[in-house]
Amino acid sequence: MDIRLALVGLVHGALLAVGVLLIVIDARTHRLPNRIVLPTLVLLLAMMVVDAVLTADAAALIRGLLGSLALGGFYAVLRLLSRSGMGGGDVKLALVIGLLLAWHGWGAFLLGASSAFVFGAVYALVLLAAGRADRRTRIAFGPWMIAGAVVGIFGG
Repeated sequence: MDIRLALVGLVHGALLAVGVLLIVIDARTHRLPNRIVLPTLVLLLAMMVVDAVLTADAAALIRGLLGSLALGGFYAVLRLLSRSGMGGGDVKLALVIGLLLAWHGWGAFLLGASSAFVFGAVYALVLLAAGRADRRTRIAFGPWMIAGAVVGIFGG
């Protein structure tokens, strides 16, 4: 068995566990705690640096950094445009997700980033149609970001 593949699988398993925890917290409280998101970002970045050193190939790391900046920047702009829309936790989580998705490739990045918005929109439309929400109802977006990331990793 390839040790690198096993380590990548282990990191993804840990990220999935963190993702499930964040989904539960965000769905209940509409918060993505810094004490979880920021260490995840730092540890993921450290793992990617180690991977780049061990493989003597920094292309995926550079792509991941660009993806993190791109997705985090996009979410930051959305937050600036509407303070009642995206929260600060969503922006920070976008840094993590952008890093991970772009590390996998630009196809994974585009699929994962766009899937989050599709999932969120479908959920909002279902709530509206069921009369359980109106245009002012706040919806936790972190779960859809994480779901989109999973789709991007496996489908991209």
